[in-house]
Order: sequence, then structure tokens, then C-alpha cells
Amino acid sequence: MTRRVRQAVPLDAAPLGMIQAASWQAAFHGLMPGEYLANLDTEAFQKTWADILAESQWPSSGALVAEETDRVVGYSRFYPTDDADDDPTAVGMIGSIYTLPEVWGTGVGKALMAEVVDNLARAGYAEATLWVLEGNDRAQDFYRGQGWSKDGGMVEDRSDGFLITKVRYRRPLSI
Repeated sequence: MTRRVRQAVPLDAAPLGMIQAASWQAAFHGLMPGEYLANLDTEAFQKTWADILAESQWPSSGALVAEETDRVVGYSRFYPTDDADDDPTAVGMIGSIYTLPEVWGTGVGKALMAEVVDNLARAGYAEATLWVLEGNDRAQDFYRGQGWSKDGGMVEDRSDGFLITKVRYRRPLSI
């Protein structure tokens, strides 16, 4: 099997939308309402991804995809932090990192994380942050295993019509 991580391009919007829906349904089961997860709109995700990929400002913002045997199986999106308590010239943010559930535990996520962290460092950021759902123990264990730690940041979000709490993780970057 051939595995590689590469810069995402506009043609990746369709698989990214499908991966987003499939990974959310698996990863957030029990953390978000089942009806919400069952009714995720893959086409809307794909349109959003098309816009995101068209607006990338490589290397400071963009997305990476993980491929296995010429099939996209994961992605990560990154950009300057949008947190009010951080400096966007010094802190990059991983806005999302997801893989298809069928490749969990195979090293795809680790490869994707290593590449996005390296890219953030090459883009000149000194630190990186990411937000994770409180209670998503699997993801938090993964992040800690990749050198991330909680920094005390926490937000409550009701933008989808229900309460979720997110905690922030941070790590230093080096070239």
C-alpha cells in the first residue's frame, strides 16, 4: 500500500466532505445528538471545502490530505490562530484533522499530524493550537501521544443548536 500526505487541491473537496461526515458520525457518537449526526449534509460540507481550498494562502493556511493507494482517507486544515488570546503571526491553528474510521489506528493520523506540524513550523509559527471536544477521549489520547498538552483554554459552543464544550491543546513548533 502506498501512503502519502500532500497539499489539498480543489478537486479534493468531494472526498473531504465525505470524510468529514463519516468521521464526525463515528468520532462524535455519544458526544453530539444522534439526529444531528445522522443528518449531516455531505454536499454542504463539499461546498464549504471547495471554498476553503480556493481561499488557501499556502503555506500559512491551507489543507493537507492523506492518501492510501490513490484514495484520500484523511485531511487536516490549518491557518493562523483565530483565538483572541493568541498572536496569529506566532501561533498556527489546526482547525481540523480527521481520517476515515476504517484507517484509525493504522498510522495515517500520525503521518498527517507530523506533516501539518512540520508545515506550520516551516510557515514560521512558533506554536500551534487545536480544539477538541471535551469527552472525546480517543482524540485527546492521540494528541497527547503526538506532543500536545492542554493549555487551559475552554469554550462552550451552541452554534449548531446544542451545547458542546471544547478544550484547547498546544505544542511548540521547531524547524
